[in-house]
Amino acid sequence: MISAGEASGDLHAAHAIEALREQHRIDPKLLGMGGPQLEALGMQLVLDARELAVVGIVEVLVQYRSIMKKLEKLRDALRREKPDLLICVDYPDFNLKLCETARECGVPVLFYVSPQVWAWRPKRVERIGRLVDAMAVLFPFEVDFYRRAGVPVRYVGHPLLDQVERHPDRAALRAEFGLGERPAVALLPGSRRGEIARILPLALDSARRLTDAIGAVDFLLPVASTLPRALIEEQLAEQPGGALPGLQLLDGRAHDAVAAADAVLCASGTATLEVGLIGTPLAIVYRVNPITYAIMRRLMTIDDIGLVNIVAGQRIAQEFVQRDARPQAIADELQRLLQDRDYADGMRAAMAGLREKMGEGGGAQRVAALIAEMLDDLPGTLARLRAGSDSGPAELP
Repeated sequence: MISAGEASGDLHAAHAIEALREQHRIDPKLLGMGGPQLEALGMQLVLDARELAVVGIVEVLVQYRSIMKKLEKLRDALRREKPDLLICVDYPDFNLKLCETARECGVPVLFYVSPQVWAWRPKRVERIGRLVDAMAVLFPFEVDFYRRAGVPVRYVGHPLLDQVERHPDRAALRAEFGLGERPAVALLPGSRRGEIARILPLALDSARRLTDAIGAVDFLLPVASTLPRALIEEQLAEQPGGALPGLQLLDGRAHDAVAAADAVLCASGTATLEVGLIGTPLAIVYRVNPITYAIMRRLMTIDDIGLVNIVAGQRIAQEFVQRDARPQAIADELQRLLQDRDYADGMRAAMAGLREKMGEGGGAQRVAALIAEMLDDLPGTLARLRAGSDSGPAELP
């Protein structure tokens, strides 16, 4: 069983299963929660992740009863099928509840993509240690954090290092999208409905102000696979001032849009790291319910929220958060990214070191190797992880 609650988790899990089939000749029956990527691999969707894309504490509370009903569907399937392994991908608050049921049923659990316990709510690691048999982490620094807490852990590497091209053909992409000499900006407002409701209007307002300031600009707006295109089109139709000049909607292809663009407006999340790996200058935007944010700030142990800044260990990209997420301020930053060459080049230079800080590629293959080990010899695998005999990446098959 796989439980992946959003677009990135769906993609990461799908790549791991592909590697499991190709490298280890293991082709398990799959069921659980996921999206189009896992469904394409033949997984029975007990729950479609596109029905559950919620972000924020208050937002979750508002939909709590609906979320619990969906969780119960997965729990029922877990009790009925008793799979050989439960793989939870990110989406920690939901997935840890599912892990409780797995523990009751004696089903071993691999958690892939660590909750950011090193950034906020660090005491969660104690609960994770009680519920998870093994943790597969994306960043080298996470290993010591979990090992100190007694959680069996292996560093597998970040799958984005393989998914994001180091040197995409920018000229070919610009030609394909019909971009000429005018500056181009990619708008990445998020992959969940709540993000679209809060951030897309802000992004469009900022884009309009940018156009007013510097003249014609091309805008690329990729639609995440977890969102219906009609939802975005409805939002666009409702914006005051009519259609945004120069705007193209793309079905997916976020990496291509970022590579073709001169600057990016990006919702905080994994996407900021993807933009950083591609190397396009960006501004980060984050806005949730005010109560959600007030609670989160009290629980956070770090200053930055953008993953690209956290991994770099410095403020590479400016963050426009909550009250500071004002359309004019964001438009001014985008204008600077487009017109101040030294500023933009300095950001590109700072992002160039991200790959080294993130460690090695081959993440999907290493996760697949760990899955194969757990299926073959769970006690032996966990003993090795607990003993710390696998402090580095697992060997690729």
